[in-house]
Amino acid sequence: MSDTEKKDAEHEVQFESASAGASETYPLQCSALRKNGHVVIKGRPCKIVDMSTSKTGKHGHAKVHIVAIDIFTNKKYEDLSPSTHNMDVPNVVRTEYQLVNIDDGFLNLLDKEGNSKDDVKVPDSEIGEKIQAGFDDGKDLIVTIVKAMGEEHCLDWKEAAGGN
Repeated sequence: MSDTEKKDAEHEVQFESASAGASETYPLQCSALRKNGHVVIKGRPCKIVDMSTSKTGKHGHAKVHIVAIDIFTNKKYEDLSPSTHNMDVPNVVRTEYQLVNIDDGFLNLLDKEGNSKDDVKVPDSEIGEKIQAGFDDGKDLIVTIVKAMGEEHCLDWKEAAGGN
């Protein structure tokens, strides 16, 4: 087998292993992006916190300056792109689950249909500490899991409404 054939074979295997289903991102023209919306910068799903557009130059396009915060790490990112170019926007899904148990650093969760989920770690932050404290106090908690670009994190929680 030649080097080219070996490389082709490698690519085929990698391509076939790609996940099926909905895309993790979709393209959107820069000029259509909005503050508080989402965008991918440096391969990370981010929430846009500030945007500004510069006027067209003598030989160029108007540029959009985007300041965004990574939705999972809170790291700040900036990007400058022509307003007519496309940028990737992550598909962000927020789902609420009932907290059933905390086991070995993982949240044991139930969705509205009664399906269990136990592959989300307790957040290593103040949110995680508050979830643990509420659970230890015997409170009925609802946690919000945010999923984007193959990552899932618990980003919020609230006490469940009484009387369930």
